[in-house]
Amino acid sequence: MLMSEAQISTASASRYLQQLCKHWSHKFPVAFTADSGTIPFSEDRRCEVSASADALTMRIHAADEATLVRTQDVVIDHLKRFAFREDLGDVRWTRI
Repeated sequence: MLMSEAQISTASASRYLQQLCKHWSHKFPVAFTADSGTIPFSEDRRCEVSASADALTMRIHAADEATLVRTQDVVIDHLKRFAFREDLGDVRWTRI
């Protein structure tokens, strides 16, 4: 399985984590707390999210390159919609 990670500096990490998880909880069996969450999009694709006082960390797991990139784009697109009042900058994904 392929993995990538992005870390975004923000004082609202926990709020964004919870918004992302609640958003997808209507379609997937999402599990989350104020500090961490897992969004299982499918058996071979998931997003793990964690929040600290100053950063939101997202880790994508996917079976292939195309799915990994597509999932990264979808997650960031949703995050930027939730964080429209804040400039999150250029989000960079790093392969793990």
